[in-house]
Amino acid sequence: MKVISTNIANPTTVSWRGKEIKTGIFKNPVSHPLFLGKEDVANDTVIDRKHHGGEYKACYLFSSDYYEDWKIKYPQLNWQWGMFGENLTVEGLDENEIRIGNIYKIGSATVQVTEPRQPCFKLGIRFETQEVLKKFIDYGHPGTYVRILQEGEVAINDELELLEENQNAITVQEYNLIVNRMTNDSNLIQKAIENESIRADKREKLKKLI
Repeated sequence: MKVISTNIANPTTVSWRGKEIKTGIFKNPVSHPLFLGKEDVANDTVIDRKHHGGEYKACYLFSSDYYEDWKIKYPQLNWQWGMFGENLTVEGLDENEIRIGNIYKIGSATVQVTEPRQPCFKLGIRFETQEVLKKFIDYGHPGTYVRILQEGEVAINDELELLEENQNAITVQEYNLIVNRMTNDSNLIQKAIENESIRADKREKLKKLI
Protein backbone atom coordinates (compact mmCIF):
# COMPACT_ATOMS: atom_id res chain seq x y z
CA MET A 1 0.00 0.00 0.00
CA LYS A 2 1.27 3.43 -0.91
CA VAL A 3 0.13 7.00 -0.23
CA ILE A 4 -0.63 8.69 -3.54
CA SER A 5 -2.23 11.89 -2.22
CA THR A 6 -2.18 13.94 0.97
CA ASN A 7 -5.33 16.02 1.50
CA ILE A 8 -6.54 18.71 3.89
CA ALA A 9 -9.42 21.17 3.97
CA ASN A 10 -10.07 24.81 4.73
CA PRO A 11 -13.37 25.57 6.48
CA THR A 12 -16.17 25.75 3.92
CA THR A 13 -19.58 27.30 4.61
CA VAL A 14 -22.54 25.52 3.01
CA SER A 15 -26.30 25.72 3.24
CA TRP A 16 -28.06 22.79 4.91
CA ARG A 17 -31.79 22.74 5.57
CA GLY A 18 -32.01 26.50 5.68
CA LYS A 19 -28.98 27.00 7.89
CA GLU A 20 -25.40 28.02 7.18
CA ILE A 21 -22.92 25.45 8.51
CA LYS A 22 -19.18 24.95 8.25
CA THR A 23 -17.57 21.72 7.16
CA GLY A 24 -14.16 20.18 6.51
CA ILE A 25 -15.44 17.61 3.98
CA PHE A 26 -13.97 19.52 1.03
CA LYS A 27 -10.46 18.08 1.18
CA ASN A 28 -7.97 19.14 -1.49
CA PRO A 29 -4.63 17.57 -2.43
CA VAL A 30 -1.51 19.29 -1.15
CA SER A 31 2.09 18.71 -2.18
CA HIS A 32 3.62 18.91 1.29
CA PRO A 33 3.73 16.14 3.92
CA LEU A 34 0.99 15.93 6.55
CA PHE A 35 1.75 15.82 10.26
CA LEU A 36 -0.40 13.21 11.98
CA GLY A 37 -1.13 14.34 15.52
CA LYS A 38 -2.81 12.45 18.33
CA GLU A 39 -6.19 14.14 17.79
CA ASP A 40 -6.12 15.21 14.14
CA VAL A 41 -4.04 16.09 11.11
CA ALA A 42 -2.17 19.37 11.51
CA ASN A 43 -3.70 22.31 9.59
CA ASP A 44 -6.74 20.28 8.59
CA THR A 45 -10.29 21.42 9.36
CA VAL A 46 -12.32 19.41 11.87
CA ILE A 47 -15.58 21.20 12.73
CA ASP A 48 -17.70 18.53 14.42
CA ARG A 49 -15.41 17.20 17.13
CA LYS A 50 -18.14 14.90 18.43
CA HIS A 51 -18.09 12.76 15.28
CA HIS A 52 -14.72 13.57 13.67
CA GLY A 53 -11.17 13.78 14.90
CA GLY A 54 -10.10 12.62 18.35
CA GLU A 55 -8.01 9.66 19.40
CA TYR A 56 -9.82 6.99 17.39
CA LYS A 57 -10.51 9.12 14.29
CA ALA A 58 -7.35 11.18 14.08
CA CYS A 59 -6.79 10.48 10.37
CA TYR A 60 -8.95 8.97 7.61
CA LEU A 61 -7.62 6.76 4.82
CA PHE A 62 -9.48 5.87 1.62
CA SER A 63 -8.41 3.70 -1.30
CA SER A 64 -7.64 5.15 -4.71
CA ASP A 65 -8.59 1.77 -6.21
CA TYR A 66 -12.32 2.53 -6.09
CA TYR A 67 -12.31 6.05 -7.50
CA GLU A 68 -13.02 4.89 -11.05
CA ASP A 69 -16.22 3.12 -9.95
CA TRP A 70 -17.44 6.28 -8.24
CA LYS A 71 -16.55 8.46 -11.21
CA ILE A 72 -18.90 6.32 -13.29
CA LYS A 73 -21.67 6.80 -10.72
CA TYR A 74 -21.17 10.57 -10.51
CA PRO A 75 -19.52 11.76 -13.75
CA GLN A 76 -20.77 15.34 -13.29
CA LEU A 77 -18.54 16.02 -10.30
CA ASN A 78 -15.16 17.74 -10.44
CA TRP A 79 -13.08 14.74 -9.44
CA GLN A 80 -9.83 14.96 -7.52
CA TRP A 81 -8.20 13.04 -4.67
CA GLY A 82 -9.79 13.78 -1.30
CA MET A 83 -13.36 13.55 -2.62
CA PHE A 84 -14.40 11.24 0.22
CA GLY A 85 -12.95 13.50 2.88
CA GLU A 86 -9.85 11.37 3.31
CA ASN A 87 -6.58 12.81 4.55
CA LEU A 88 -4.59 10.05 2.88
CA THR A 89 -5.53 8.51 -0.45
CA VAL A 90 -3.90 5.08 -0.45
CA GLU A 91 -3.25 2.77 -3.38
CA GLY A 92 -3.97 -0.88 -2.62
CA LEU A 93 -6.00 -0.38 0.56
CA ASP A 94 -8.44 -3.29 0.85
CA GLU A 95 -10.91 -3.34 3.76
CA ASN A 96 -11.41 -7.08 3.27
CA GLU A 97 -7.79 -7.69 4.25
CA ILE A 98 -6.99 -4.95 6.76
CA ARG A 99 -7.84 -5.93 10.32
CA ILE A 100 -9.04 -3.74 13.16
CA GLY A 101 -6.01 -3.25 15.38
CA ASN A 102 -3.39 -3.61 12.64
CA ILE A 103 -0.40 -1.37 13.27
CA TYR A 104 1.43 0.29 10.37
CA LYS A 105 4.37 2.59 9.96
CA ILE A 106 3.73 5.38 7.44
CA GLY A 107 6.51 7.88 6.95
CA SER A 108 7.68 8.75 10.45
CA ALA A 109 4.26 8.05 11.99
CA THR A 110 2.93 4.82 13.49
CA VAL A 111 -0.82 4.25 13.24
CA GLN A 112 -3.39 1.67 14.33
CA VAL A 113 -6.55 0.77 12.40
CA THR A 114 -9.67 1.57 14.46
CA GLU A 115 -12.92 1.68 12.48
CA PRO A 116 -14.55 2.17 9.07
CA ARG A 117 -16.05 5.45 7.93
CA GLN A 118 -19.75 5.91 8.61
CA PRO A 119 -21.00 8.51 6.12
CA CYS A 120 -23.01 11.53 7.24
CA PHE A 121 -24.96 14.21 5.39
CA LYS A 122 -21.78 16.18 4.70
CA LEU A 123 -20.61 13.51 2.26
CA GLY A 124 -23.96 14.03 0.55
CA ILE A 125 -23.21 17.73 0.36
CA ARG A 126 -19.87 17.01 -1.29
CA PHE A 127 -21.52 14.66 -3.80
CA GLU A 128 -24.49 17.01 -4.32
CA THR A 129 -27.01 14.32 -3.30
CA GLN A 130 -27.86 12.54 -0.06
CA GLU A 131 -28.48 9.37 -2.07
CA VAL A 132 -24.73 8.77 -1.98
CA LEU A 133 -24.93 7.75 1.69
CA LYS A 134 -26.77 4.48 1.02
CA LYS A 135 -24.65 3.81 -2.06
CA PHE A 136 -21.51 4.34 0.00
CA ILE A 137 -22.65 1.87 2.66
CA ASP A 138 -23.78 -0.71 0.09
CA TYR A 139 -20.54 -0.42 -1.88
CA GLY A 140 -18.64 -1.96 1.02
CA HIS A 141 -15.35 -0.08 0.81
CA PRO A 142 -15.64 2.61 3.49
CA GLY A 143 -11.97 3.32 4.06
CA THR A 144 -10.67 3.36 7.61
CA TYR A 145 -9.85 5.68 10.46
CA VAL A 146 -6.60 5.26 12.36
CA ARG A 147 -5.31 6.07 15.80
CA ILE A 148 -1.90 7.75 15.97
CA LEU A 149 0.46 5.74 18.18
CA GLN A 150 3.51 7.75 17.17
CA GLU A 151 3.09 11.23 15.76
CA GLY A 152 4.96 11.99 12.57
CA GLU A 153 4.93 13.17 8.98
CA VAL A 154 3.48 11.33 6.00
CA ALA A 155 4.28 12.24 2.40
CA ILE A 156 3.19 11.16 -1.08
CA ASN A 157 4.77 7.83 -2.08
CA ASP A 158 5.26 6.69 1.52
CA GLU A 159 4.57 2.98 1.90
CA LEU A 160 2.43 1.47 4.64
CA GLU A 161 4.63 -1.04 6.44
CA LEU A 162 2.75 -3.62 8.50
CA LEU A 163 4.30 -3.84 11.96
CA GLU A 164 1.73 -5.91 13.81
CA GLU A 165 -1.34 -7.94 12.83
CA ASN A 166 -3.77 -10.07 14.80
CA GLN A 167 -4.95 -12.81 12.43
CA ASN A 168 -7.96 -13.50 14.66
CA ALA A 169 -9.22 -9.92 14.59
CA ILE A 170 -12.12 -8.87 12.39
CA THR A 171 -11.44 -6.98 9.19
CA VAL A 172 -12.52 -3.41 8.56
CA GLN A 173 -15.19 -4.70 6.18
CA GLU A 174 -16.53 -7.22 8.71
CA TYR A 175 -16.84 -4.48 11.31
CA ASN A 176 -18.49 -2.30 8.66
CA LEU A 177 -21.13 -4.99 8.14
CA ILE A 178 -21.77 -5.12 11.89
CA VAL A 179 -22.21 -1.39 12.47
CA ASN A 180 -24.48 -1.09 9.44
CA ARG A 181 -26.61 -4.02 10.66
CA MET A 182 -25.82 -6.02 7.51
CA THR A 183 -24.90 -9.13 9.48
CA ASN A 184 -26.00 -10.72 12.75
CA ASP A 185 -23.11 -13.18 12.93
CA SER A 186 -22.65 -13.56 16.68
CA ASN A 187 -19.06 -14.78 16.28
CA LEU A 188 -18.07 -11.65 14.38
CA ILE A 189 -19.86 -9.42 16.86
CA GLN A 190 -18.11 -11.14 19.76
CA LYS A 191 -14.74 -10.60 18.08
CA ALA A 192 -15.55 -6.90 17.79
CA ILE A 193 -16.56 -6.73 21.45
CA GLU A 194 -13.25 -8.29 22.47
CA ASN A 195 -11.16 -6.04 20.21
CA GLU A 196 -9.60 -3.37 22.40
CA SER A 197 -8.63 -1.31 19.36
CA ILE A 198 -12.31 -0.34 19.09
CA ARG A 199 -13.58 2.39 21.40
CA ALA A 200 -14.94 0.98 24.67
CA ASP A 201 -18.32 2.74 24.36
CA LYS A 202 -18.85 1.29 20.89
CA ARG A 203 -17.96 -2.20 22.07
CA GLU A 204 -20.42 -1.81 24.92
CA LYS A 205 -23.22 -0.99 22.44
CA LEU A 206 -22.38 -4.09 20.41
CA LYS A 207 -23.23 -6.30 23.39
CA LYS A 208 -26.89 -5.48 22.77
CA LEU A 209 -26.67 -7.24 19.39
CA ILE A 210 -25.86 -10.64 20.86
